Amino acid sequence: MLLSPEAARVYILNVAVFAPLRQCFDYRFDGDRDELVPAIGARVWVPFGRSQRVGVVLAWRESSATEVEKLKAVLECLDDPPLLTAQALELAAWSARYYQHPPGDVIAAMLPTWLRRRRGLPVQVMDGWTLTEHGEQAVENQQVSGERQVRLLRLLSRKSVTSAAVLADEPSGWRPVMRRLLARGWVEQHQIENDRQSLPQPVATTTVALNEEQQAAANLIETHVGGFKAIVLQGVTGSGKTEVYLEAITQRLAAAQQALVLVPEIALTKQLVARFQDRFGNQVGVIHSALSDRERALTWDACRRGQIGVLIGTRSAVWSGVPNLGLIVVDEEHDSSYKQQDGFRYSARDIAIVRAQLEGVPVVLGSATPALETLANVERGKFLRVRLDQRAQAAAMPRIHCVDVRGLQLIGGLGHHLVTAMREHLARGEQVMLFLNRRGYAPLLICRSCGELRRCDRCDAYLVYHKHINAARCHHCDSHRSLRWMTRCCEAEETVPIGLGTEQLEEAVRELFPEHNICRIDRDSVRRVGALDEILQAVAEHRIDILIGTQMVAKGLDFADITLVGVVDADSRLHSIDFRAEERLAQLLIQVAGRAGRAAKAGTVLVQTHQPEHSVLQRIIADGYEAYARVALQERRETQLPPYAAMAIVRAESPVATRPSEFLQQVRNLLLSNEPANSEISYPLPALMERRAGRYRALIVIRNPHRAQIGRILSESLLQVDALARKIRVRWSLDIDPQDTL
Repeated sequence: MLLSPEAARVYILNVAVFAPLRQCFDYRFDGDRDELVPAIGARVWVPFGRSQRVGVVLAWRESSATEVEKLKAVLECLDDPPLLTAQALELAAWSARYYQHPPGDVIAAMLPTWLRRRRGLPVQVMDGWTLTEHGEQAVENQQVSGERQVRLLRLLSRKSVTSAAVLADEPSGWRPVMRRLLARGWVEQHQIENDRQSLPQPVATTTVALNEEQQAAANLIETHVGGFKAIVLQGVTGSGKTEVYLEAITQRLAAAQQALVLVPEIALTKQLVARFQDRFGNQVGVIHSALSDRERALTWDACRRGQIGVLIGTRSAVWSGVPNLGLIVVDEEHDSSYKQQDGFRYSARDIAIVRAQLEGVPVVLGSATPALETLANVERGKFLRVRLDQRAQAAAMPRIHCVDVRGLQLIGGLGHHLVTAMREHLARGEQVMLFLNRRGYAPLLICRSCGELRRCDRCDAYLVYHKHINAARCHHCDSHRSLRWMTRCCEAEETVPIGLGTEQLEEAVRELFPEHNICRIDRDSVRRVGALDEILQAVAEHRIDILIGTQMVAKGLDFADITLVGVVDADSRLHSIDFRAEERLAQLLIQVAGRAGRAAKAGTVLVQTHQPEHSVLQRIIADGYEAYARVALQERRETQLPPYAAMAIVRAESPVATRPSEFLQQVRNLLLSNEPANSEISYPLPALMERRAGRYRALIVIRNPHRAQIGRILSESLLQVDALARKIRVRWSLDIDPQDTL
């Protein structure tokens, strides 16, 4: 909170300003002002250069390197009490040191977007609606046309005031319907207090009886409550990891504590959120990027006030204020979505582990396919592992078969064996899922006359053909152009698509199975808000027979009647030059296979490939992920790659082709001058896609057996690197523990 002035008339405050600068700044605060002195952790509005910025008070100082009279004065204190606790600031300080990132940027990332600007917390009010007398008459006289209008009016008739929270479970698009009802005078809108404790409590579902493995896992988590421990919950797909989470969280809520649950993608985990809400009612809060800034700030504040018992969120939720934290859960901990890929490049999984350590609570890392870094920490004894080797409710593991399609005629990418299996499963009234990790109609466009492959004008990438808009699109800079207006490559130009994407696969499946309902899930088909939820609801209600999708369908789906999963093309990731590619392929195949046979019906997985003898496929399919991980870890150990060595990447980009390499060569020389013991620093390398969105890109890779050594040589050089970047005029970034190495 704000503190009363003491004898001194001027206070010196050290402030982390929300700006990409590596130092913090001293400001003065005059004690004779009417307002009280800003406390540590409070936001302040300060002059910065020729403008003003938001910052956070980190400390009070007795003196400053600048004369007090020359210090700029704090213009306004924005918080009473402060928003950030001492523990939050300690986590921010650790993150800024580890990731070598400006502290102001780190602290800004800890706050919702709403609070990064000069404004207070949003008012805790929400919309509500009541049925008018005209509306009641319209319902009685059957004057209402439209199923959705009737549904809303009947819902409103049950309560004096119906809030937006009550309508949150309605199908998307209810707000336009409500506006039409308002225009007709059938409903009235009100502003009501958003008191979470007054929201209706859902009826809790019957608690699922845990099997022996699940109960043992829950008991193990409970034994480590009250102190830090990283527990890896490695369970096969469908083994009931979520039930273990629920049981562990139930114990924490009973002890008046809170839980933080991280998920990789909120859109595909609606089922998980629904299960949490069924169990814990309105104690559950959700934070993710699909919410408005105001909605995220309201949930963030409610959690900070202790009004939320279980906070579920994507990557950024790891920073949320949870004052009575008792447990952290990181679901699908292997997922690359936990790594921020631009700006402040942090790993939410790793931040969760450090936060649990700082706050003295256990952290549960759940996955059927743990990251190799996680398994290495189990191997070293740093993490404790508990296994769930059986599917819940006696469901059998799916049978995985490798299908050799060499020399076969494929129809839209589908071989005869897979088509036959689809017919058999559909005939039994079961559902089928097809996986192809390439959206669009075809990944390439080629001129049959001159053989030219059509490229993006701004990137070193081939254009992808999208038939539904008859346009070629770059999936890297998102530029697109109609085929009618493309530059001619030759006099006899005849551009045709080659290769297979999800659009073309859907087209082929519709021709093969015209009597069945078919749906496609990829970034193109679910652009409209709520579209994904509608599709998943249709799958759950068995209104869709064949589901086609990219990696969006590889996780978070739990449908009892999907008994056949077809991996249309397993070859695309077998020969990547990224050393993590095989690990991601193994995880993806296991996760996709896990969508089959989730209930009593047996599941089958067919993996089409032109290289059935490939060692990675053989290990994954014949022996499972555990066998693959053992071999992969041994290979990483022998080649001194992560997790057996630390790695960092310095990237640079510029519209001028020569500048990134020139800059990086000077950075390399600078780092070598700091005597980087045991460090390997590569020469400048072009990025795998050297030109992207009109900018040329290059990188250098730093590798050392010890992370502390990388941190030391970087911290001693960063101010000079910043100066070099300004001189040569390049953008640059630093990526500690990179997930994408090229």
